[in-house]
Amino acid sequence: MNMVKRYMRGGLAALALMLPALSLGAQTPMSAEEFETYVTGRTLTFGSGGAPYGVEEFRPGRRTLWAFIGDECREGSWFPRDEQICFVYDDAPGSEHCWIFWRSDRGLNARFMGDTSDTELYEVENSPRPLICHGPEVGV
Repeated sequence: MNMVKRYMRGGLAALALMLPALSLGAQTPMSAEEFETYVTGRTLTFGSGGAPYGVEEFRPGRRTLWAFIGDECREGSWFPRDEQICFVYDDAPGSEHCWIFWRSDRGLNARFMGDTSDTELYEVENSPRPLICHGPEVGV
C-alpha cells in the first residue's frame, strides 16, 4: 500500500508539472487579422495578477495610444511577426514589445515574449470610448 501511495504522489507531481504546458498548448494565438478585427476602434483595459496594468486605444491603420495606469500616454503602432503582435512607440522607435494574444471565454489575453516572459495580461474592460490622456502635453 505504501508503494501505491508513493507512485500516486509521483504521478500527481508529474501531472502538476505538465499542467502549465498543457494549458499553454490549448491557447491558440490570434492571427494579425483576428487581432485587428477584435481591437480596432476599441479601448482595452488590461490587468495583471489581479491589479490594473494599462489601457490601450486601438486606432485604424494599426495605430495605438497606450498608458500604464496613472502614467502619460504614448502613441505607437503594432505589426505582426509570425504569431506575435509587436508594438513600437513613437518615443522609443528602436524598442519593440512583442506579445502573443489569444481569446478566452473572458476576453483577450496576452503573454509578453521578451526577456521576462512571465508577464501575462488579461482584458478587464473593452470600450468604444477613446482613451483620455492626462499629462504635461495635454491642454495649455
